[in-house]
Amino acid sequence: MTTNRSNGSLYVHEERNIATIEFGHPSSNSFPSELLDRLAGAFDELSDNDAVNVIILKSEGDRAFCAGASFDELVAITNLEEGKQFFSGFANVINAMRRCKKPIVGRIQGKTVGGGVGLASACDYCLATESASVKLSELTIGIGPFVIEPAVSRKIGLAGFEALAWDASQWKNAYWAKEKGLFTKVFETIEELDKEVQLFVEKLASYNPKATQQMKKISWKGTDHWGELLLERAAISGELVLSEFTKKALAKFKK
Repeated sequence: MTTNRSNGSLYVHEERNIATIEFGHPSSNSFPSELLDRLAGAFDELSDNDAVNVIILKSEGDRAFCAGASFDELVAITNLEEGKQFFSGFANVINAMRRCKKPIVGRIQGKTVGGGVGLASACDYCLATESASVKLSELTIGIGPFVIEPAVSRKIGLAGFEALAWDASQWKNAYWAKEKGLFTKVFETIEELDKEVQLFVEKLASYNPKATQQMKKISWKGTDHWGELLLERAAISGELVLSEFTKKALAKFKK
């Protein structure tokens, strides 16, 4: 069942040392600010939950994984402070995922755009279906994928990030994303994906939690400054969204 609530939905389910976070929104699983805040909070809570050894991040339905930030909220921004606040949403989630002591496994069942690519990149391990194409479309509306760039570049390298960001109107397919290192494995069907995700997280949950926490620490080394960096990037986007170019592009897009 997909959600119909305007602010979307977020469910956390725990079973046998495995926590599943499932988010949903009727607009292709996009994120209003309130939902991003709840997601960041969920990662912070699970990080300190001794009953949880591994986290699955997934979205509702069998279509898009995540369409990025809420378009309606983007259009409604009227000043710099609102702009910075809006773009800080994904910054806070990526930082919460980075700080989280538990490994996060992304289950990517469909297309993902903008901030959604940032979410996938901030997972420690991603499994996907053939439908999981990716796109960074920000330049088409006069802004850029600045907040998520550190996470995307860390995962697929600067060249991979540039291939996505400059070619802002084009989708890259799931096999391209696998080749670049965003996805580890790609499956034909959601059923195969879910089976593999379950097998993988059960293995992960059985490992020494102290060892997996140290692994997480090591793989995210050199990112301690992201707390400030991502908020600085949010301010850049917050300023650009007020430009005439972006206002016109958004108005055209809305029509």
